[in-house]
Amino acid sequence: MKGYIFPGQGSQFTGMCQDLYLKYDELKPIFKTSEKILGFDISKIMFEGSKEELTQTKVTQPAIFIHSMAIIKILGESFKPNLVAGHSLGEFSALVASGALNFEDGLKLVSIRAKAMQKSCEKTNGTMAAILGLENKIIEDICQETNGIVVAANYNCPGQVVISGEVDAVKNACEKLSSAGARRALVLTVGGAFHSELMTDAKKELSSAINQTVFNQPSCPIYQNVNGRPELSVEKIKENLIAQLTSPVKWTQSVNKMIQDGCNNFIEIGPGKVLQGLVRKINRESEVSSPNL
Repeated sequence: MKGYIFPGQGSQFTGMCQDLYLKYDELKPIFKTSEKILGFDISKIMFEGSKEELTQTKVTQPAIFIHSMAIIKILGESFKPNLVAGHSLGEFSALVASGALNFEDGLKLVSIRAKAMQKSCEKTNGTMAAILGLENKIIEDICQETNGIVVAANYNCPGQVVISGEVDAVKNACEKLSSAGARRALVLTVGGAFHSELMTDAKKELSSAINQTVFNQPSCPIYQNVNGRPELSVEKIKENLIAQLTSPVKWTQSVNKMIQDGCNNFIEIGPGKVLQGLVRKINRESEVSSPNL
């Protein structure tokens, strides 16, 4: 069974989607609509923007979402997902892929989410750090006993967890985690403390927008970040999508549950191959690929 997976922030690169845009005329309306919704020329930044421009949250999130949607458009009627999941921002791409949201509403929500998160980043002094080679329980315990706000934010694959929170708390936790045997405890160059309580203001803003948006019954289960479990209920999907901003991304748990439910072929839809690498580390026997376009 095929599972389609959608990447989040960090998969962007200068020139993203340009080759597809030049090759497939049917993508031009997507970019025209996107420009109208976003109020700026997103294609110019995706195709020619600097690394700095592309890493602004308000640009990165719509850019990755649009790239994923462009691939779905190219696949056309051959795109019939059995299962979908997305990493953080990628959950919005997965929802459009499953028919729970239309493209326009999906992009509007992504844009609202990105701007709200950027605002929260500017108001709070937060960061994230990658912790390699330690068990989840040790990481969680050390975060809990560290002064200030610091939590496990992304369970990416066994032995790779990202922590998130206040700058000093994250740095202190990194020192303790290194002493506890972490192979690496590396503070990341990110705008803020995603998937922690420092995103509470952004969550309120996104909650209001989600509750005003029409969601449809998805055509297949979506495995959500908050609990790593399949969901079909529109109300539950919305609730989980709101909670996601201040909750950890349970990616390892999602992939394991998809495998348990019969998925043996993961296809990454979007820029890069980050999720394919994570799936390989979670389960070596699973097939992983990108569409051949």
